[in-house]
Amino acid sequence: MKSDVEIAQEAKMERIEKIAAQLDLDENDLELYGKYKAKLSIHTWDKIKNNKNGKLILVTAINPTPAGEGKTTTSIGLGDALHSLGKKTALALREPSLGPCFGIKGGAAGGGYSQVVPMEDINLHFTGDFHAITSAHNLLAAVLDNHLQQGNALDIDVRRITWRRVVDLNDRALRNIICGLGGKAHGIPRETGFDITVASELMAILCLADNLQDAKKRIGRIVVAYTRAGKPVYADDLKVTGALALLLKDAIKPNLVQSLEETPAFIHGGPFANIAHGCNSVLATKYALKLADYVVTEAGFGADLGAEKFINIKCRFANLKPDAVVIVATIRALKMHGRLAKNELNKPDLNALRLGINNLTKHIENIKSFGLPAVIAINQFPTDTEEEIALLEEQCKKLGAEFSLSTVYTDGSQGGIDLANKVIAAANLPSELKFTYTDDMSIKEKIAAVATKIYGADGVNYTKAAEKAIAELTQLNFAKLPVCMAKTQYSLSDDMNKLGRPTNFKITIREIHLSAGAGFIVALAGNILTMPGLPKKPAAENMDIDINGKITGLF
Repeated sequence: MKSDVEIAQEAKMERIEKIAAQLDLDENDLELYGKYKAKLSIHTWDKIKNNKNGKLILVTAINPTPAGEGKTTTSIGLGDALHSLGKKTALALREPSLGPCFGIKGGAAGGGYSQVVPMEDINLHFTGDFHAITSAHNLLAAVLDNHLQQGNALDIDVRRITWRRVVDLNDRALRNIICGLGGKAHGIPRETGFDITVASELMAILCLADNLQDAKKRIGRIVVAYTRAGKPVYADDLKVTGALALLLKDAIKPNLVQSLEETPAFIHGGPFANIAHGCNSVLATKYALKLADYVVTEAGFGADLGAEKFINIKCRFANLKPDAVVIVATIRALKMHGRLAKNELNKPDLNALRLGINNLTKHIENIKSFGLPAVIAINQFPTDTEEEIALLEEQCKKLGAEFSLSTVYTDGSQGGIDLANKVIAAANLPSELKFTYTDDMSIKEKIAAVATKIYGADGVNYTKAAEKAIAELTQLNFAKLPVCMAKTQYSLSDDMNKLGRPTNFKITIREIHLSAGAGFIVALAGNILTMPGLPKKPAAENMDIDINGKITGLF
């Protein structure tokens, strides 16, 4: 089979105006970025805001493994399948980060014959949204350091500055740095560091804001430091909120592209799925729902992280409700959750599969705890045996979840027709969204609710630093904010080595961070890195471009 980039390069794309016309949009609604990309005008919302909402389909997955699950590929294939059935369909997905693209993970434009295009543009600079966020984030950092240099009128405690800098690359050497060296004229020496751009609170703000003015208010509420008296210092205090919003004036507009099968696709925003909520923008989702009858969206990592935050953070803020949830899995990945070694996954092993299904079982239970119907999409591999498929289907039936084999990677929309029909049926079932916790619970009660109900933990332990931070945030009246749990994506626990469905464990909250502008409190369990590193052989080593501009090695 051809590589992803070869398939994408051979695609015959329609001009973006024709794609937009499927959603009853015209040239006045579009701000063109060449022939095949566009942003939606801010005035389009006034035209569509009274339209009836379509059905919202959330795609999530089991805990990811090195064996791969294919969540984005399944999302795109499902959208194409709904489109091929004559349904007015749109995709709402995240933008890829350059860091993972050049690192080990690759891009995030789908794969095989279920991709969004132009794939090279989407995976690289796209429409410049991430650059805008990077610039705005670093402007705030520069103004903060300049304030210290110019006399520190706010009496900022240099030891309690929480605003770091960002760059959209994997660069471990920047995780911890000392800035301001070189003498009096070059700033105040202090310890700081860099995060990857997708970990920026501005990214989370962009993805949760209803419009530019809402984003501006949220930006003003960002806590960048604390005074020596322990009071928070906000971006508003530094008087640059307007300048930051100005840099995001275009980035906040949803991007429109297309799939290989010409399904309209909104690709907008991409917050880090560990320390933020890991979903595409609220704006893109709301635009899509007003313009299509079916909207397929996804959330980062497994259902214990992405779907939990989609429900408890995104849906809470944006008043959204999924009509059905698709949980993506592969038999290979489930066998890995059953403790089968990666090099053994191609061999039939019903015992390993049976044990690994426990991970899927917990995710089904979690989706049902939200009051939503679940459809299981098995991303089928040629090595899957009839006996393994039969066992998995039997288990799904016992759990009351629909089951569908998907071959969208190799067959495009035709490999997802059964999945699409089952999703349509599930989306028409009555359902009532339930949150895991209420706003008025304490910070610890919210954390405990997620840990026990979603992860299956017996309880929560806290470090002294976390205890102190919780007490301080409670005193500062931030306790009513939802919690954004940051832990390993590989396990339901906070230990990446505990695969399957671990029992008899507690999670340990190591740190508590405030994202006041985004509107949530981040609870870190385990060692979560906000600046990834490159592997020994980065994907960038395989990439090239020839004299005709043809790209190779991108995936």
